[in-house]
Amino acid sequence: EVGKIRIKITSLGLTESRITADETIQQLFVECRLNNFLAEETPLSLPKPTGGQRIHYNYSTVINVDKEDNPAEREYLKSILLKPDLPADSLKFTVVSDPPEDEQDLECEDIGFAYVNLKEIFQKQRDIIEQDIDVFDSQDASAVIGKLTVTVEALNALRSVHEECKNY
Repeated sequence: EVGKIRIKITSLGLTESRITADETIQQLFVECRLNNFLAEETPLSLPKPTGGQRIHYNYSTVINVDKEDNPAEREYLKSILLKPDLPADSLKFTVVSDPPEDEQDLECEDIGFAYVNLKEIFQKQRDIIEQDIDVFDSQDASAVIGKLTVTVEALNALRSVHEECKNY
């Protein structure tokens, strides 16, 4: 659909790292953000996966980017396609540690980030379907702490935005 970006957060697996070793990190949820607009998060936080296990969210959401109701998001997609040096051209997924019920004084903490480059989807003319993307440690951007399996269907929306760009 031309006015929608569909996102699915399927599952998360962690590699051995400070995250798996940290006992205060017990429950995890995932947030997805398009630039500064919109943050969607998995309604459930799930117990941290151990030893090669995966936790399954199977959470789907839709970001509306139609002209009528979501012009700001639409303009942002245009800028991704038109400005080659735009740094924020990705959907950002954040893995967040949700403090346990009995530890309410602890804050939610971002423990890792993963990215899907929207411009790349357009350049390759291919959506991302159930792909594993690297999750980088929030404290060390070079360290991979796990894999997040996601689907991002943005190609039709990006194509229609691109068509609009040509008409200017």
